[in-house]
Amino acid sequence: MKARQWWRDLAMGARFAFTGGREGWVRLLLTAVGVGLGVALLLLTTALPGALAARHDRENARADHTYNQEKKPKGDNTLVIADIDTPFRSKDVRGRVMEPEGARAPLPPGLERFPRPGEMMVSPALKTLLASDEGRLLRERLPYRIVGTIGENGLVGSHELAYYAGAEGLAAKISPPNVARIDSFGDPNLTPEKSDPVLILLMLVVFVVLLMPVGVFIAAAVRFGGERRDRRLAALRLVGSDGGMTRRIAAGEALAGAVLGLAFGTVFFLIGREAAGSAEVFGISVFPGYLNPSPGLALLVAVAVPAAAVLVTLFALRGVVIEPLGVVRTAKPARRRLWWRLLLPLGGLAMLYPMVGQGRTNGDFNEYLVVGGVLLLLVGVTALLPWVVEAVVARLNSGGVAWQLAVRRLQLSSGTAARMVNGIAVAVAGAIALQMLFSGVEADYTKQSRNDLSRAQMQVNLPDGVPIGAAARKFSAVQGVRKVTALSSGDLGDKRKDPAMSSELSVGDCAALRELATLPSCRDGDVFTLRGAEYDTDTPKLVKPGRTLYLAPSYGDERNAEVAWTVPGTLKQARSIKDPTGVMRGGILMTPRALPGRAAASVRGQVYLSLDQSVPDVREYVRNTAARVDLRADTMVWAASEQSRRFTSIRTGLFVGASCVLALIGASLLVSQLEQLRERKKLLSSLVAFGTRRRTLSLSVLWQTAIPIALGLVLASAVGLTLGAILLKMSGASVTVDWASVLTMTGIGAGVVLLVTVLSLPPLLRLMRPDGLRTE
Repeated sequence: MKARQWWRDLAMGARFAFTGGREGWVRLLLTAVGVGLGVALLLLTTALPGALAARHDRENARADHTYNQEKKPKGDNTLVIADIDTPFRSKDVRGRVMEPEGARAPLPPGLERFPRPGEMMVSPALKTLLASDEGRLLRERLPYRIVGTIGENGLVGSHELAYYAGAEGLAAKISPPNVARIDSFGDPNLTPEKSDPVLILLMLVVFVVLLMPVGVFIAAAVRFGGERRDRRLAALRLVGSDGGMTRRIAAGEALAGAVLGLAFGTVFFLIGREAAGSAEVFGISVFPGYLNPSPGLALLVAVAVPAAAVLVTLFALRGVVIEPLGVVRTAKPARRRLWWRLLLPLGGLAMLYPMVGQGRTNGDFNEYLVVGGVLLLLVGVTALLPWVVEAVVARLNSGGVAWQLAVRRLQLSSGTAARMVNGIAVAVAGAIALQMLFSGVEADYTKQSRNDLSRAQMQVNLPDGVPIGAAARKFSAVQGVRKVTALSSGDLGDKRKDPAMSSELSVGDCAALRELATLPSCRDGDVFTLRGAEYDTDTPKLVKPGRTLYLAPSYGDERNAEVAWTVPGTLKQARSIKDPTGVMRGGILMTPRALPGRAAASVRGQVYLSLDQSVPDVREYVRNTAARVDLRADTMVWAASEQSRRFTSIRTGLFVGASCVLALIGASLLVSQLEQLRERKKLLSSLVAFGTRRRTLSLSVLWQTAIPIALGLVLASAVGLTLGAILLKMSGASVTVDWASVLTMTGIGAGVVLLVTVLSLPPLLRLMRPDGLRTE
């Protein structure tokens, strides 16, 4: 019987929501839009694991590298494929050149046929780029005719730049993994990387920090129109409804808004899902088909949002006495209690404390304690902020008219003001903590490069057999190239096959060799042995005048040229210095004339380039020249440091998620602000009718937003710094505060609120008219 009564009261509240006239519809739509925005982001979040898995599956399905596989003999079912990836400005272009060796050669995913020599199949994004003026330099690097496009099942994202080109004679250039013979695509033996506890901690915290503001906004959205709703509920008490029934009817109204919000959220999600196909955020793009929420998680959202709407409404009305003649909340509310609000962040700290100092050495972090502790700390912000706002505004009195109007309004409804900025405060607190954690552990995932950027800024690795002298001359003619250092490297051994001792060989002209060592004198034909190398124990024993050594000795089953060379009696001594890569080489230095002619194909060329960075697109000119020298040439841009890909991908995911959350924050705040202005329509109209200047009222509205957000950002900074410090202690890193990042996070939060306030000014000016006093 009690359950039936609950259902009847909730249904009555839902009917009131849909049949309350224009006023009721406006309130219902505002609630639905607010809830819908949150639901859309929740659905997007539940779809992200599937999207990442789909990208991984697509990448694995087209895998063609052969790091650990056995070499395959030529057959009717084999394909020779070369990896010729190339960067273009800030983007990567995935390139493959192929030569099928039989009728049953495996066809790459996304292609309907093999391109013939001189032809290529391209992704839609690459086709668009090549057709634009921006792609002029890239067209020079891809001397193929476009004959088709790659299908969706051959790409990992809608904005991926990729192509497959046809070629001839690739079999003679096989050198795994960059040029390999394969009989299928995909890697069935792919094993996941070993998990890193600190990276898992980062992902857990990112997940909680991004979702928490969404939950806060949904909770705030279901309370839109609270004051007018309470006056309607007083009328229900007048016609005989008891207190419990009245609260259940109110919960029914919120339930109706939440259910309609689910529908809105689904529509918003579907629109965003389609828009995702044309968007690229931080270099990440997806196809709409990737964003399919997990049925279980989607069902959880569908159940949790309406249930939360009912519970939040009942909780909000717990201290409100609704009587037939009015609502007691219109009087000065009782002071909020602090003790239970402090229990939430203290409980979060208690859950996180056992893991302090665990780092990487003591296994994975307890995910339940991590999620629970971070959640309680962030929920603590939403619990403490109303108390802080109430305590501060109660002591604010003197000031101008606009200030006094704002302060008095906040004193009467500080809870409403706090709810508006709760989401911002939670997002800023989480962002500060995450920024501290990322900054604290970044050094562990960042490798400082030894490359000397004052001597070179790019490196080009040439395939075996490419004449390095001709290549160096071509690079010297490139616009923006200041200096070219061309070196070749190889191996020397004491035996033709499986030598017991070996030594490094470096070949270059005298100017190039002086980049590696201090030479007593040098002319073409000289040979030097190096002293002072970092790691070289065999050269002093191996290199003796008159001894026969072998260039490019064979190891295991491989077959090399194995060119015999006799150490000359005119061998000179040289002192090793750091080369452009920061390494002090050992072994033998040779000038080109001293290298046996048959050994030229056995050494690998490296070209180091010093660039004039003021020349626009100088790197692209270098890459185009490298492609003309040989399509397999590998160009590298030197940087001072290199970062772990997994760490970078998590940080990128945070930026993508934070962008979505900030968009939600802005949209939800705007909806909330408009709802607040709508409720104050008659009050604003009355003030205007009595002669209050619009400038004064606009400033009062600005102060009503600025005071809570200032308090919220201060509280968020304190909680964020506390959470960041304990997360750093958990990961075993030293506690440091990047104040620039803290100020940036708080500035972004304040900027969002300022933007929302500016956008709400036009509706505010329309509401400030005396005819707003008209009523029906």
